[in-house]
Amino acid sequence: MAPEITHIRLTDVEKSDSLVTQAFMGAVIAIVGNNLQEVDEIWFNDKEAYINTSYVSPNAIIVTVPNEIPEVVTNELRLITRDKKELVYPFVVRVPAPFLESMLCEHVAEGGTAVIRGNYFIDDPNMPLEIIFPGNIKGEVVSVSLTEVSVIVPAGAGVGPISAKSIYGSSRSRFYFRDDRNIILDYDTKTTSGSWRGGTIREDEHSLDGKYLMLKGELGDNAGAEDYPDGGFVSELWSDANGRPEGNFFEGDPANYLLKFESKVIEWTGAYLNICFGPWNSSVAPYQNQLYWNDINARGLWRPWEQHGGKFRTEGWITVVIPMTDIKYNKDFSAMEFDPSMAGSLSFWMKGPAAEPGGSSKIEVYIDNVRIVEK
Repeated sequence: MAPEITHIRLTDVEKSDSLVTQAFMGAVIAIVGNNLQEVDEIWFNDKEAYINTSYVSPNAIIVTVPNEIPEVVTNELRLITRDKKELVYPFVVRVPAPFLESMLCEHVAEGGTAVIRGNYFIDDPNMPLEIIFPGNIKGEVVSVSLTEVSVIVPAGAGVGPISAKSIYGSSRSRFYFRDDRNIILDYDTKTTSGSWRGGTIREDEHSLDGKYLMLKGELGDNAGAEDYPDGGFVSELWSDANGRPEGNFFEGDPANYLLKFESKVIEWTGAYLNICFGPWNSSVAPYQNQLYWNDINARGLWRPWEQHGGKFRTEGWITVVIPMTDIKYNKDFSAMEFDPSMAGSLSFWMKGPAAEPGGSSKIEVYIDNVRIVEK
């Protein structure tokens, strides 16, 4: 017998009694009707959906709307059975507005190329994609794919969310361009002065915007080295000695916050960047440089070389994003609970395994604009 559709509904329990005639790409829907057990193909416009036979019965098929933008828009759903009977049913697949998820680097100078990542970046000839920077200033789009857009930063762009506008709607980013919220260290006005080892601070042709921290040298496998001239593996911020107001870097649930900083990596073949938190009064015993050597509080680890075949470098500055829920390791890199009431000082240390066991780690990593912001 030929298949029959009586209605289509959403699978969301709270909306399951709502009948629909359209749905976004990627939505899960239930096609309800009769004689559906013989359906072999399901098409939305010119895109075929995957059928999981576990979700097929004579009276219903649960299916995901293909997450591909149709090239030929018919606004129809087609069911084709094994014996090639076909049923056409009116159904509209909606394409979402652009989704701005992140930037390769949130701090880009005027005239530089910003790379924005996300989804649904549609550059329709009849309505080209627009990227609008803070100050309501459009940037010049130079390349577009579905998940990434490159755009020239316009003169006068300010600080704040970026907007994208396509033929399917507009949206704003949750991240901030040139994010200046809750800066902990920028090495210009927010410095590490007063600490025992403030680190090697530089300003040169590599600078993103003024001064930055450099961690550089060759470190033995899991060695506990600290510092030496023209490089080193540590930078401490003892907030009390630096003259910071007493308190912590943020208030509330760590699950609501992100640690961010910009980084440029010339070479990195081993060792972890240990991101060590401690109390505001870290210049006094028993804290001091024990933020690293002991488990004063949990720490975060940044170790991108592990996911890149034992070597990592960047083509320029990037923005690193670490959820505060990932601040969860002890000095031996095992699990430890983070205490947000002891998050008023911050130290960076390099220590950890080399890419080759028993070998050494070559390191040249730059850091700037350290901040903790809300998601």
